[in-house]
Amino acid sequence: LRMEWQPDEQGLQQVLQLLKDSQSPNTVTQRAVQQKLEQLNQFPDFNNYLIFVLTRLKTEDEPTRSLSGLILKNNVKAHYQNFPPAVADFIKQECLNNIGDPSPLIRATIGEFVVWHQSCYFRDLASINTSDGSFGALQKICEDSSELLDSDALNRPLNIMIPKFLQFFKHCSPKIRSHAIACVNQFIIGRAQALMDNIDTFIESLFALAADEDSEVRKNVCRALVMLLEVRIDRLIPHMHSIIQYMLQRTQDPDENVALEACEFWLTLAEQPICKEMLSGHLVQLIPILVNGMKYSEIDIILLKGDVEEDEAVPDSDQDIKPRFHKSRTVTLQHEGGEGEEGEDIEEDDDDDDDTLSDWNLLSDWVFKRKCSAAALDVLANVFRDDLLPHLLPLLKGLLFHPDWVIKESGILVLGAIAEGCMQGMVPYLPELIPHLIQCLCDKKALVRSIACWTLSRYAHWVVSQPPDSYLKPLMTELLKRILDSNKRVQEAACSAFATLEEEACTELVPYLSFILDTLVFAFGKYQHKNLLILYDAIGTLADSVGHHLNQPEYIQKLMPPLIAKWNELKDEDKDLFPLLECLSSVATALQSGFLPYCEPVYQRCVTLVQKTLAQAMMYNQHPDQYEAPDKDFMIVALDLLSGLAEGLGGHVEQLVARSNIMTLLFQCMQDTMPEVRQSSFALLGDLTKACFLHVKPCIAEFMPILGLNLNPEFISVCNNATWAIGEISMQMGAEMQPYVGMVLPHLVEIINRPNTPKTLLENTAITIGRLGFVCPQEVAPQLQHFIRPWCTSLRNIRDNEEKDSAFRGICVMIGVNPAGVVQDFIFFCDAVASWVNPKDDLRDMFYKILHGFKDQVGEENWQQFSEQFPPLLKERLSACYGV
Repeated sequence: LRMEWQPDEQGLQQVLQLLKDSQSPNTVTQRAVQQKLEQLNQFPDFNNYLIFVLTRLKTEDEPTRSLSGLILKNNVKAHYQNFPPAVADFIKQECLNNIGDPSPLIRATIGEFVVWHQSCYFRDLASINTSDGSFGALQKICEDSSELLDSDALNRPLNIMIPKFLQFFKHCSPKIRSHAIACVNQFIIGRAQALMDNIDTFIESLFALAADEDSEVRKNVCRALVMLLEVRIDRLIPHMHSIIQYMLQRTQDPDENVALEACEFWLTLAEQPICKEMLSGHLVQLIPILVNGMKYSEIDIILLKGDVEEDEAVPDSDQDIKPRFHKSRTVTLQHEGGEGEEGEDIEEDDDDDDDTLSDWNLLSDWVFKRKCSAAALDVLANVFRDDLLPHLLPLLKGLLFHPDWVIKESGILVLGAIAEGCMQGMVPYLPELIPHLIQCLCDKKALVRSIACWTLSRYAHWVVSQPPDSYLKPLMTELLKRILDSNKRVQEAACSAFATLEEEACTELVPYLSFILDTLVFAFGKYQHKNLLILYDAIGTLADSVGHHLNQPEYIQKLMPPLIAKWNELKDEDKDLFPLLECLSSVATALQSGFLPYCEPVYQRCVTLVQKTLAQAMMYNQHPDQYEAPDKDFMIVALDLLSGLAEGLGGHVEQLVARSNIMTLLFQCMQDTMPEVRQSSFALLGDLTKACFLHVKPCIAEFMPILGLNLNPEFISVCNNATWAIGEISMQMGAEMQPYVGMVLPHLVEIINRPNTPKTLLENTAITIGRLGFVCPQEVAPQLQHFIRPWCTSLRNIRDNEEKDSAFRGICVMIGVNPAGVVQDFIFFCDAVASWVNPKDDLRDMFYKILHGFKDQVGEENWQQFSEQFPPLLKERLSACYGV
């Protein structure tokens, strides 16, 4: 029998002392430690001492043990090939035996060993002491190093591991079975080759465990099936009906966590093209299960303090307040059909994959099972539309009018969840349901009042489409009362719902402005911290919705004093400035000249915030060890408020700009490394160009090359705002724009021809090309055939406005210079011209001349043939408006 290696007591003490010394901040000591380490590395069994300290000396403090592991790791990296076999074996054995150490730090250190050095550890999986701890640690390694384990660097240990893990699916211990599934689950989303090669065995093994009595096992089986649905649906389709039956059971699992995993299955399935055909036959079972999952349990109600009706006087704790992210300003255009395309999000950093769930976070403290069931019902409503209603309506009636508040509350939630998908089918029932919901706003239970706010907001579009006295007025009256509710959750829900109603109703709210402002201003004095932030949003949205109608002395007198009082109360470092600045930006834009009495201090402070942030960023870049990186959101929000001021005050902003160094600051912001800072800088540049070009003009030679560099569609919003600013500058510069055409035009032509460019960016690019062509036709017209077709298609849906007017004038002038450039795509030009409802007379004449010139050029007969291709509507409009 081989003797196990034992440390010499004196040697061990020496090593421990060395480890302690190495934690000393003293540089002399540090140097001595380094020399000592180099000496000891001459002795191979020094590494045995190190692993011994790491794995056996459980009474030593963790930093010392972990440090021992760190030194060993470096030794292994540098000298492993020179280790005697006995030392290598001892290290390996110790790691395998202690992979389940109770300390997370030590487990992580050992885990790193196992992963980094010698994938052969995994080849001995069978010999791992299969205690729960060690398999748990193995699971941790799979989580942390899934890519590494499937890489050539370690010659793909997964090829051995995956089959081994699959064997453990049959292990007698439920803990081991559960860990084994969890280990394999780490490799599904990355489509690890070793797993793909064993995919059928994996799926069969999952099916074999479907009815396992252990809830952790069932949870991991559900999780695996949900991920396989995304990654290898082809393999599940043959078994889909039995999988759906299984998931129907699991969604009702007595164990909450299992039910939750199973609920994710419906969310994921709804995103698959085969959802409709696979699920149709099962809706009759699924819908009641999801609806049932939307009820609060007794525990939920206790956790949510559902029995506490009045808590408005209780201050918020910091963890109540979720961090808010400022969305930088993006310039968009008005579309046919009314509102600006706010709905189309052109942000490039789309981290948020599970949009559906994040929408459901509006109800921040929902219990997760209920949130997941509601989200699933929402996506299914969007897939099945009104086909869902036959399964739902019979249930809904019983829920909505139920005497038990918990059941009634879940019915109101169901009604809100299906609003988007089943709107058409719900319309006949709304005249009865909306008044019932408005009544629920006065329910004695706060949780019923708050959910009623939310559900009503989901039907706001319909409410606003009816005569105002029928539903809008009663809804608004009750919602305003709820904004002043004595329960904080209701205040929050009412404020958010009111903001949605404002967006839908827009100027319909003008007759009630006095009443609305009284309520919102009263809430100012009443709200705790968290809801104040939501109140700012409701005020900002009101300003966006009613615009210049807010510019009345009596309204300004109500609204501005409390806002300015808050503004003066907050320090420059306080993040509550973000929502307040956003709100003031909307208010300044709406009030226009009405904001003049307040503009000076607001303007000054914004400039200061930008200046402070830039200074802090500079110090940080020079001495990162001495200074903290600034929070650039302060600068972004300040730039956006300056944009709001420039847009609202127009020419009045000139004297403020004259007395400040904003142009110098803007020059720095436009070159910031952070895209959002550049995005807001270009929006401000465009707004200042419109408001007071005399201050922008001296900087043009410096600014234009920076704008040219930012025409990079990788950063969509930055590119969008830079493009828009170039268009505004062109209109002011006129023919003096000529030296700069070459640095921007090639990029713009490339962007307008790119596939999959978001609509907003296409439209702004088209407008800017048109404006450049208007002021420098000789330079731009030769490129006409390279952009005319996408130019016409991207501008046909935009409402008549100044920007569209200048762009079309540009196209007409360019066609005059280079008529051959439009010939190939003339039908697209005809279509774009027909999209105008009321062009100005001189623009209409330009269109008339071009259309008739083309017709005369080709001759009557050819024109007849050509116009045969027109859709009937286009033919009609051109004939009626232009006589062709």
